[in-house]
Amino acid sequence: MGEGRRGVVAKVSGPIVVAKGVEGVELGEVVYVGEERLLGEVVRVSAESFTIQVYEDTEGLRPGEPVEATGRLLTAELGPGLLAAVFDGIQRPLSEVAKVSGPFVRRGVRVNALPRNARWHFKPLARKGAKLSPGDVFGVVQETPLVEHRLMVPFDVSGRVREVAPEGDYTVEDPVLTLESGGRLVELTLKQEWPVRQPRPHAGALPLTEPLITGQRVIDAFFPVAKGGAVAIPGGFGTGKTVTLHKIAMHSDSRIVVYVGCGERGNEIAEMLEEFSKLTDPATGRPILERSVIIANTSNMPVSAREASIYMGITIAEYYRDQGYDVTLIADSTSRWAEAIREAASRLGEIPVEEGYPAYLADSIARFYERAGRVRALGSPERVGSVTILGAVSPPGGDFSEPVTVYTLRFVGGMWALDTELAYRRHFPAINWIRSFSQYADTLEGWWSKNVSPDFPQYRRRALRLLALASEVESIASVVGESALPDEQRLVLLASEILKEGFLRQTAMRGEDVFCKPEKQYWLLKLMIDFFERAYELVKRRVPVEEIARIPEIYEMQRVKEDERGLEAVKELYGRVMGRLEELAGKYGLRAGGSA
Repeated sequence: MGEGRRGVVAKVSGPIVVAKGVEGVELGEVVYVGEERLLGEVVRVSAESFTIQVYEDTEGLRPGEPVEATGRLLTAELGPGLLAAVFDGIQRPLSEVAKVSGPFVRRGVRVNALPRNARWHFKPLARKGAKLSPGDVFGVVQETPLVEHRLMVPFDVSGRVREVAPEGDYTVEDPVLTLESGGRLVELTLKQEWPVRQPRPHAGALPLTEPLITGQRVIDAFFPVAKGGAVAIPGGFGTGKTVTLHKIAMHSDSRIVVYVGCGERGNEIAEMLEEFSKLTDPATGRPILERSVIIANTSNMPVSAREASIYMGITIAEYYRDQGYDVTLIADSTSRWAEAIREAASRLGEIPVEEGYPAYLADSIARFYERAGRVRALGSPERVGSVTILGAVSPPGGDFSEPVTVYTLRFVGGMWALDTELAYRRHFPAINWIRSFSQYADTLEGWWSKNVSPDFPQYRRRALRLLALASEVESIASVVGESALPDEQRLVLLASEILKEGFLRQTAMRGEDVFCKPEKQYWLLKLMIDFFERAYELVKRRVPVEEIARIPEIYEMQRVKEDERGLEAVKELYGRVMGRLEELAGKYGLRAGGSA
């Protein structure tokens, strides 16, 4: 570090530090603050001074202490060793931090994000003399038994291969390939860096045509998210945001999961880690942790690091996307991220707008969610990858009209609105089917028609219509009483209750119903909607609704989802239910689809 790149602290206000004496400092530049070299980032520059957002606890920091500018932006270290690791908000691996700091992260601790002593088995794919361009895959490493790590040429490098290391074991710092670029030699290692606030480039965006299968019926069938899409999950305290996101992280069909615990309670993160460590990948039997990256910035950690943790997570997600993988980024919770932005803005003297948030809150939220997408990666061989963003929102008191929720809904394609009443009734997932929406549903109908059943979209629409109609009938019944309703409306309530209990409600713990395959989702819908429509015909033709309600299979329809026989049990029940209805039709002298 040359002369003129060192200055002094002039003022300290919580995580915001004003410094002076460094020439040519730039916005976004990383600086070290104080005798303990606390990590910070420049967020404002004026003629006489510059302002730093410090990502560590500043207690005891005094004016006059040194400040050192690095000339670098806040970056993520990318390479083998990210998977199965747990980082804090500024990418310090907590397992390594614990060795030097104990159970609590001591400020000023510096450890490398990627292990320097681990050796990875490198298999070269590039040949001597070949010309490589940005993004080209030049080798692979088996990072975990579940994921092959594809090593890519950095985006600022291209040239002809001068030397290639033979297949063997190397650390992330060992040169494995030498390029001749513009008359100079450039050595490539197993790692690279990327500024976290800059989206990684790609060759072009692609349409979102494939669903992210979560195994949660209310999501997959009614409010799906496409791979490469973005969804908000707002809900008040205790509505199950974290549990829902945990289940998606554990069971969805994305190849890589990046989980950002942004300001969450430490016990929730610990519980998630404990669950993750016990779960296995169904296809291989290996721990799911081997395809996951966890960023744990809990509520007792410095608030400023929350803001960085979101960008750190999305940068890691984009890195695996560029390797050709489908990645799901889970941010829990973006409200606490926004609160960190609000606190920093307040200390910076920014003019507050609604509820104290700065005027640029919407821009910050947009920059995050707009990094979702399905893309064709730069370089060869051709690779297609995606980043799907699922962002939890914690509106105070469950008020969806507060700024973070309102702004978020501008930039996402779906909302899974969690409902306090459903949560208190132990209905999981507590996703309100009236308030939720998905802009991806129409686009994804083609996938369901091709891969599950051509008539799945019709069943989905008919089920949603039934639920909407039931909501209206329930309002009437609450005034006049259910017994005063005509039989057609009583049947609507009966069928909707079967649909809510037998389809929308799902166990979160263990057993057959934790994950529901698309084929089983279709047959459950078919069972319940065909029952309703055939029963409705009978009721219209004077079959008493009480007769239909006494069918013994009514209870089975609500519980068949848990049958260990899976799809076979649903199909078998379908035949029996339709048979019962035909027996009733015969009893009253009615022919199927005809008249008496």
